[in-house]
Amino acid sequence: MKKMFLTMALAFVTMFASAQFMVVTTIDQPEEGADWEMSNITDNIGIGYQLNDKITVGAVKSGEDYNLWGRYKINFLYISVQAPTDSIADNLRVGVGYSLKVWKDLYVEPNYSMPLNEDSEGNREGALKLGVAYRF
Repeated sequence: MKKMFLTMALAFVTMFASAQFMVVTTIDQPEEGADWEMSNITDNIGIGYQLNDKITVGAVKSGEDYNLWGRYKINFLYISVQAPTDSIADNLRVGVGYSLKVWKDLYVEPNYSMPLNEDSEGNREGALKLGVAYRF
């Protein structure tokens, strides 16, 4: 039992030692007439964990709530999904993006996402956003 516990602990520590974590945020443009503030950058801040070379999962702050997100890397693009922790199927957003390495582990990520389902008015408008990611 002791050997099994130590083996599991070693495997767990090794997994995190080789892990790729990332901090992500999406920059929001201020409303008309408002000035740029730090909240335009920090309102959508989150963290992600890279499971392997292609799959990343994480959580991001969205106003007062948190959303779950995931990415699947295809060549130089990634396919993304994001949804709040409640009513996941009803509020799922899908998108595509690109990670452009700017400096060492800092990336600029333009992306386009749209809701999977229509809203109450029958609209499914997408949004082009600019994100920033730092991997460590």
